[in-house]
This record gives sequence, C-alpha cells and structure tokens, in this order.
Amino acid sequence: MTFPNLETKRLKLIELTHQHMNAVYEILSLDEVTRFYGTSSFTLQAEATRLIDIYYKNYIDKRGIRWGIKLKQNQRIIGTVGLNMLNLKNKRAEIGYELHPYFWRRGIATEALSEVLKFSFKQLGLYRVGAVVYPENEASLALLDKLGFTNEGLLRGYMYQDEQFHDTFMLSLLKLEWEKSQE
Repeated sequence: MTFPNLETKRLKLIELTHQHMNAVYEILSLDEVTRFYGTSSFTLQAEATRLIDIYYKNYIDKRGIRWGIKLKQNQRIIGTVGLNMLNLKNKRAEIGYELHPYFWRRGIATEALSEVLKFSFKQLGLYRVGAVVYPENEASLALLDKLGFTNEGLLRGYMYQDEQFHDTFMLSLLKLEWEKSQE
C-alpha cells in the first residue's frame, strides 16, 4: 500500500518516518503547540518515535493518515496534518494538525488542510470531516470557519489533559458543503 503523498504550491505532505523524529519532537515539546492538543508536551524523543509508529499503524489499519508538512523550499518538517478516527465504512474522519509556532499566521495550515480536505472528499470518498477544538483555541476555530466548517456545539468534559477535563467544540464539514465552496 503506497502512502499518498500530496503537494501544494508551497508544501509537500509526506509520510512521517523515524528520520523525522527530531522535527516531530521539536514541535510537540513546545507548550504553546500542545496547549490545545489533548496531550502534554513531549519530554523524551522516544515519545515522538512512538507517535510516528502510531501514525504508521493507523495508516496500515486504515484508521488514520498523518502527513508531515514539509516546505518545498528547504525540505524541513514544520508540522503535521491528518485524519484521525478514519471510518471508511461510515465515510467520516476527524482532522488534526499542528505547526511549529514560527510558521503560524502564514497561511500554511490553510494550504495543508485544504489539500487534505480535497483528498478526503475526492480520493477517500468521505462524506464528513469533523474537528474537535478547545473553545480557547481561537486561531484554530477561525481557520476551520474560513474552510467552511460548522460548529455543531459544545462537548462538555470531552478531553482530559494535564490532569483536568476540558470542554471542546465539535465542528464538521460535509462533502456537499465542501463541493459548493469549490465552485
């Protein structure tokens, strides 16, 4: 099964391997990145290796796809984007992403997510892509709104991070809504 590498104007979305462990660790060891991520910041490089292994297993088991976001200009991994909770039978998944803070507010997340949504609806034939977002994560909520997602409501006590429960919003984008936005 060949991994589906994707490409945009500025980015390559590639399969993450152990050779990307340092970049994944560097990003996910930053508190400002993991603050709304649903997990504590990494303190060991082995955590990045384990996460890459989980991404690989989820891909093999057809339960998820996670791409490394690589800048074409310098080949550096600057984040990841992907589909979690992939359910091909029911044609749905949840999207997730993170970027190194240096690359925030440059349109990179919009570019990467747009390509993953296109792949999700056209290649995978998904009907629904959801997103679970902390209410305090205003940047992520604005990004998803710009991409056409609808806020379906609050999930109370949905995430457990840093020894406390957090509410989240559930957002979604349906294939028909995405197609209409592409016209």
